[in-house]
Parts: sequence; C-alpha cells; structure tokens
Amino acid sequence: MQYKVVLRRTDEGYSISCPGLPGCWSQGKTEQEALENIRDAIAEYSAAVVESIRDVEARYVEVAV
Repeated sequence: MQYKVVLRRTDEGYSISCPGLPGCWSQGKTEQEALENIRDAIAEYSAAVVESIRDVEARYVEVAV
C-alpha cells in the first residue's frame, strides 16, 4: 500500500506527515531517516485502527480517483 507523505525541511532535519492519516507524523535528522520513521508511524497507526474496530461491523468500499 502506498501513502502520500509531505516532507518539510526544518532547522533540526526533516518533519514528515501523512495527510491521509490525520495525526500521523514523524521526523528525522535526514530525509532517509524521516522516511523510515514515517513508515513505522504509518504501520503503527494502521495497527491501532485495526484494533479499534476489532469488534464492530465493517465493510470495504472501492474508490476511483
């Protein structure tokens, strides 16, 4: 699965967020470190979502963009 991320240069390195996942962001001293960190953040975010809907009725829908 692919997610669009937004990378911003800061005084400390890089800030990175995933606009499609509200509140999912990270940082790193280098661009590569920031990208690695956001991968981890996205995986943890996704796991938390799965856990939060474990006992509810859910469906999948397909969206064409």
